[in-house]
Amino acid sequence: MVKVRIPTPLRPLTGGKGEVETQASDILSMIDSLNGQFPGLKSRICDDSGEIRRFVNIYLNEEDIRFMEGKNTLLKDGDQISIVPAIAGGASPSPYPLPPGEMAKMAGGCGGCNGVTSKGVS
Repeated sequence: MVKVRIPTPLRPLTGGKGEVETQASDILSMIDSLNGQFPGLKSRICDDSGEIRRFVNIYLNEEDIRFMEGKNTLLKDGDQISIVPAIAGGASPSPYPLPPGEMAKMAGGCGGCNGVTSKGVS
């Protein structure tokens, strides 16, 4: 058995469980096994072609599987897997980008004035 840490956004699919166990020989079979237990999980981790989504990071014993064998990385009993969604900020690029400094002005600053805002030094 391997232990899999489930991130908060996926916990509704696991009934709120933050950690689950499953039998698997590699990462792909682990994902398939979890999907058997928790339908819909695979589609949140993998795209339509079965590849792990770019914004999903999977770690085996704290090592990123992208630097191992990816979805073909072998597993053994006692391994710990962490599924970690990448976190990014901001919005998608606008077809109408703001001129430099405008976003800072909207947030209360002057956009590049060394920490001085409209309310004083930040």
